[in-house]
Amino acid sequence: MRHLLNAVLVLVTVSSPLYAQCREADRRELELFDRAWGDATTRGDRASLERIIADDFTGASYNGTIGKAATIDNGVQTAERNRANPQGAPRTTYDNYIITCTATSATLTHRNATTTTAGGRDRIAYSRSVHVLEKHGGRWQVVGNAGHALDDTGVLLYMENDWNQAIKNHDAAWYERNYADDLTEIHAPTGALQNKAQSIASTRADKTVFELLELSELAVRFEGSVAIVTGVNRLKGRDEQGQVFDRRFRFTDTFVKRDGRWLVWASQSTAIP
Repeated sequence: MRHLLNAVLVLVTVSSPLYAQCREADRRELELFDRAWGDATTRGDRASLERIIADDFTGASYNGTIGKAATIDNGVQTAERNRANPQGAPRTTYDNYIITCTATSATLTHRNATTTTAGGRDRIAYSRSVHVLEKHGGRWQVVGNAGHALDDTGVLLYMENDWNQAIKNHDAAWYERNYADDLTEIHAPTGALQNKAQSIASTRADKTVFELLELSELAVRFEGSVAIVTGVNRLKGRDEQGQVFDRRFRFTDTFVKRDGRWLVWASQSTAIP
């Protein structure tokens, strides 16, 4: 069962004296700043964007670089178009933040998940953004921005990460959204074959407390609309009886792409002695 697996993107930050200055409170402040920027862009709030974006801002675009005025104009015009057509307006959420900072500068990266609705179906496009901030006059401003769309490999690695957060939080709703209706899953403790409904029921009933989810040896390969992700997972925590465990499993997860979305199609794991 995938409850006994974990997958996290390997995102390494090099320790340094500068990084050490970035306290948890600083990172929370910077994430809130970033979310406020996203909200102001969605609303087309020109006054807020004028304060958030520095005068010397430079952003990367498909046509080269773009400055403050054009960036704000583009945001306001897009918001106006979306208000005129609310049914077709994209909805973007931000997560998987990585934030480093000093007293006067910061770098933020995060994932963007943009949902559009067409023909009654939601389509999600994923991308990654990188923002550079500086503190001007005692307040943060954005001085640089870049980003790129995630390819299928990136999408699947993030999906593995999301899956493990769902395991940790016993989030059955994630399984509802991301498991294919014809899923098959090997229940690791018993070797039993489970379908989607049975796996979700197991998630809801599970009382395991996970303290560590750690991934290694990730590999992804594709054949048409099917992808396989393999890796090794280490899990630490306490089982339903309160007993401490520390285990490693080698896993194979199979995904299928349907209606533009990757779905979990099959999962199997084997304990490593």
